Amino acid sequence: MRLAEVIESAVGRSAPLEFTAYDGSRTGDRGAPVRIDVRSPLALSHLASAPGELGLARAYVSGTLDIHGDMYTALKNMAVSTVVGQVSPKVFAQVALRLGAARLWWPVPRPAGEARVHGRRHSRRRDQEVITHHYDVSNRFYEWVLGPSMAYTCAVYPDAASSLEEAQWTKHDLVARKLGLREGMRLLDVGCGWGGMVMHAAKHYGVRALGVTLSRKQAEWAQKKIAESGLSDLAEVRHLDYRDVTESGFDAVSSIGLTEHIGEAALPSYVRSLYDKLRPGGRLLNHCITRPDNRRPARIKGFFDRYVFPDGELLGPGHIISAIHDNGFEVRHEENLREHYAKTLTAWCANLDEHWDEAVEEVGEERARVWRLYMAGSRLGFEMNNIELHQVLAVKLDGTDSHMPLRPDW
Repeated sequence: MRLAEVIESAVGRSAPLEFTAYDGSRTGDRGAPVRIDVRSPLALSHLASAPGELGLARAYVSGTLDIHGDMYTALKNMAVSTVVGQVSPKVFAQVALRLGAARLWWPVPRPAGEARVHGRRHSRRRDQEVITHHYDVSNRFYEWVLGPSMAYTCAVYPDAASSLEEAQWTKHDLVARKLGLREGMRLLDVGCGWGGMVMHAAKHYGVRALGVTLSRKQAEWAQKKIAESGLSDLAEVRHLDYRDVTESGFDAVSSIGLTEHIGEAALPSYVRSLYDKLRPGGRLLNHCITRPDNRRPARIKGFFDRYVFPDGELLGPGHIISAIHDNGFEVRHEENLREHYAKTLTAWCANLDEHWDEAVEEVGEERARVWRLYMAGSRLGFEMNNIELHQVLAVKLDGTDSHMPLRPDW
């Protein structure tokens, strides 16, 4: 079996792909929109040491395997077995044979960008390491990928033709309206990123908004933007763990994209801490990525854990709703926005492709490859309903009064 055929068998395909290899072999569909090129025997060593998704990701991130053409199309055209991580014994034997012929075997050094975090899982110190790994990359890089909104969470598209910026504005405004924000209120935004929700609430609703983030670079960027926008009297972003916020009595709390970093074990205490920050009648909006059910482990493994979101955990929406209910809140509304996240990721992928050369120069080719792979894979995951995005609106009752409208007014 020629090398290109070995890789074709390992990757599989459900639609046209072309395969080439450093030994001159070629197979698959000539002229297919995507070509997978094995550039070095080290690609085989990555595959042998971690068969399936992680090995293929390491080969791509290290540049020993290349994907020419659209990454989303490449992933979509691969067979389902690749995602699951199943490589047949026959193919594995062929990989071993090729490695022996090249006098190369594993373990091969892992790419430098693979996360190496230390300490107790979800401790404050380790959480800081994890956030630094993913978010303290480069604000300029994120500006290219995310666009002017600098919103790194699912947008809400008012219609299919809306731009990314329109959709991110709509997301922030939907959260504001669900929370019932009005002038003079106080908002706490935990895991606030670059301060998009904080600034939206201050600018459009006259709300005094405090955002907290574990990313120092995010906080610095947000504070500068707040000052430039003339919002310093209403808006503030601090480099701070949400657990260390001393203020309380907020009218509303928004958590947009933080729950994925909390962990299943810490979820109840997380919800209780947000409950304690609210006045009676105050509302919580929790916006996070979820699994579609509770049948799989919460912990994310493989490529996403090693390169993208170390220690990330995804729970089913029912589990999250139960935790919110069981820790003081009354849940009033819930919706799934997974199609919106697929569209958001489509826009981010296009932005990265447009700024590819600048991105590589800014953060290095290895990290740029990680983002290219993970965003395209995430888009596919939302489209296939492997992952979802749920918004849950809850209220801290004032006695038995929810102070909620009889029907949603957002």
